Amino acid sequence: MLSNTIIGIDLGTANILVYSKNKGIMMNEPSVVAMNTETKAILAVGMEAKRMIGKTPSKVIAVRPLKDGVIADFDVTTEMLKVIMKKASKQLGLSWRKPDVIVCAPSGATSVEKRAIHDAVKQTGAKNVYLIEEPVAAAIGADLPVGEPIANVIVDIGGGTTEVAIISYGGVVTNNAIRIGGDQLDDNIIQHIRKNYNLLIGERTAEMIKMEIGYALVDHDILAMDIRGRDLVTGLPKTISITSKEIQQALKESLLQILEVIRATLENCPAELSGDIVDRGVILSGGGALLNGLQEWLSDEIIVPVHLAPNPLESVAIGTGRSLQFIHQLNKIMS
Repeated sequence: MLSNTIIGIDLGTANILVYSKNKGIMMNEPSVVAMNTETKAILAVGMEAKRMIGKTPSKVIAVRPLKDGVIADFDVTTEMLKVIMKKASKQLGLSWRKPDVIVCAPSGATSVEKRAIHDAVKQTGAKNVYLIEEPVAAAIGADLPVGEPIANVIVDIGGGTTEVAIISYGGVVTNNAIRIGGDQLDDNIIQHIRKNYNLLIGERTAEMIKMEIGYALVDHDILAMDIRGRDLVTGLPKTISITSKEIQQALKESLLQILEVIRATLENCPAELSGDIVDRGVILSGGGALLNGLQEWLSDEIIVPVHLAPNPLESVAIGTGRSLQFIHQLNKIMS
């Protein structure tokens, strides 16, 4: 008898990743859709659509249908998922067989938001759809022994949300989430440059600044970078030079909020598990974990070791795919 193919999907605010046991990460595309506003036709999905952000004619818009880790536009998300599933099916040769799909949902998602994710995936032609909480998927993907009665602390900094969870014996002991992630950090940079230089920059430029000269609150050799945008006074294009020190200040407030969530979660940890945390430390995953100096800064602030997951960007997708191997164990954390 043919066993069902299992596909894991990390439905992220910034990127959608698709994982299969045989091929590993098969797809990693930005969660962006380019559509015609008059006909509602989908023109491009993923990387092709991301290149169009801020560069399209008036009747074509590039939108991100996922906000803060949950579905903001159901119809567009469904269309985007259909395109992604079609690409995945082509790679796997699944044209005649429906796969089982496991999707991660943010731990703070409401039952309505979880139902929207479930229905959107079901409409793409999946046979069975399972939901798993994002921090659990991230912990599995980071090779943590989630099935054992020891504390595994995961801090997953995604595009829309930061989730902190203590996982032991296959379930979440305590967790907190905050709707601050990579997107918020980009927005902080946009607002800082607008306020201090009267210069308007786009999301892609802000993301590039964050990746190249963005730093957590640590001492570092100051870097400079030239950026281009539109002068809000003259309306003309303009180039300015900015330093990593001022970007650090722009990110400060959001980073302190993330730190507060980590502290709050550790404070709610049962005493028996606290000893494990001192020994084993905290694991960072998600794209936001790659911010320069973040590991070092968090380690100094919470005074426990902080480690980076082997593949921070792919941890959730890998964990989502792997989790079906012991889905019955995980039933208590499934929705």
